[in-house]
Amino acid sequence: MVLSRFWSVMIAGSILYILVMLATGRLYTITHVVNGKQNDALVVSEIPAKDFSLMDSARYAALEINKTTGIQTGDTLYQLTDNGMIQLSVGKQQSDGIFMTCRNTIMDLWLPLIGYLTFFCGLLHLLSDSDAMRGLAKFLTPLFEKIFPGLPSGHPAYGYMTMNFAANFLGLDNAATPFGLKAMESMQEVNENKAKASDSQIMFLCLHAAGLTLIPTSIIGYRAAQHAANPADIMLPVIITSFVGTLAALIFVSIRQRINLLNWIIISVVTGISAVIGLLMYYITRLNGIEKFHFTGNLSNGVLLFIILAIVLYSVFKEKAFREKQTNIFDSFVTGAKDGFTTGVRVLPYMVAMLVALSIFRNSGLMDIVMKGVYSALGFFGVDHRVTDAIPVALMRPFSAGGSRGFMLDAMKTYGADSLTGQLSCLFQGAAETTFYVIALYFGSVNVKETRYTLSIMLLVDLVCVITGIVVCKMYF
Repeated sequence: MVLSRFWSVMIAGSILYILVMLATGRLYTITHVVNGKQNDALVVSEIPAKDFSLMDSARYAALEINKTTGIQTGDTLYQLTDNGMIQLSVGKQQSDGIFMTCRNTIMDLWLPLIGYLTFFCGLLHLLSDSDAMRGLAKFLTPLFEKIFPGLPSGHPAYGYMTMNFAANFLGLDNAATPFGLKAMESMQEVNENKAKASDSQIMFLCLHAAGLTLIPTSIIGYRAAQHAANPADIMLPVIITSFVGTLAALIFVSIRQRINLLNWIIISVVTGISAVIGLLMYYITRLNGIEKFHFTGNLSNGVLLFIILAIVLYSVFKEKAFREKQTNIFDSFVTGAKDGFTTGVRVLPYMVAMLVALSIFRNSGLMDIVMKGVYSALGFFGVDHRVTDAIPVALMRPFSAGGSRGFMLDAMKTYGADSLTGQLSCLFQGAAETTFYVIALYFGSVNVKETRYTLSIMLLVDLVCVITGIVVCKMYF
């Protein structure tokens, strides 16, 4: 219900604001909201070419020569159109328009997701038919029974969740999504109210969104591309911030669901994970910049290849189990791959609905108003301007990964990859999740309409990550 209202208010409020701006003359055209592309020039006025040539013959002559690119004078771009008009543009469009967003959602997000789902769901089906998932779930039952008391002992969702957490831990977002969707589907089978999120689904999604990350591979790559002195220096802050976020998610949801976390199993697991992170970080911090990037890249991708190898070899070892189910390894993989494709088709409407709403919200200018309000509030409390300059990434991250990535790259270009603003922008990008997109994707995949308190807790965890990130960056850098 909260997400539904937020989505409705975001679209209705943005469109009303656009119409008011147009009616009062503060907005020249609304074409960009519907048909525009990100980074297109924003048209603020038009002048007939014949009138413009009389006013400024020299500039008109230059435009005749540079019809394709136009000419830039200060903040204003002059362009000669095919219909004999001179367009004056100031600034750039923040996001794709409605039509381009619909197209790009399918071409750039959905089709690749279909590929990931098809392959990894095929692997997961091998785990199921070989009975490996049952064994993994049995092994994790003592821990997961404490965190997910609503799930039956040894439930298959335990195995799917483990694979999802492991993929996130290694920075393999594309691999984590299929595992997470299968976990949601598995939990939905024992959900008594199919239209309402269960306690177990909420706990899983909040832990998933917190995104405990060991190797932020993509962030390291972006920093390397921006010529950071040590691209991998962001690793430890990302690990600490995401770990704090994961603990916060666990505590917040446990309080709401009245789960007792003070038992030796949970404490032992948290301590063990902390020790593993500490040992790995001790080793990684002893490497130089190139060695860090090389090691972390090989570790994350090497573990993924090892998981695929282990699944296939275990399936071969348990081939008898496939024969008992009247199938074989390849047919079992294909069957699972078909399920992955079906899941991908099911989530498309939710992806389009959320991303189009975000497109309208950004292009309306309301996002800028929100950010200015945040800037003013932070300035009132005397927050370091270097921190304030990185806030757009933190604000955009829950809404759009692409949008926040753009802010992050812009921050590194403007202030430098090794500046506090650049480092903090990378941390906000690497230690947080696209909250609204994740909720729409995961709950949409199982047709859950009532998300209960999921959104509020996930946003609260995002806030914890932002505060933690600022403190960690200040201390570390």
